[in-house]
Amino acid sequence: MTSTPDAPEHDGSDLAELREEIDALKAIPHEEVVNPMPKDIEEREPTPRPTDAIGSEKWEDGAAPTR
Repeated sequence: MTSTPDAPEHDGSDLAELREEIDALKAIPHEEVVNPMPKDIEEREPTPRPTDAIGSEKWEDGAAPTR
């Protein structure tokens, strides 16, 4: 890179802040960047719970099991 009296040689000191921002963006998973989930929807998302395997229910007298 050449320098002139009007534009001294660049030392790259202002690039450190830009590098930090790039590194922070790289840390975000690709799926989150491409398809972000709004925070309020994420908070309302139900917590998954285990269920019985299909066919493992015990049916008595033809009635459906109660929970």
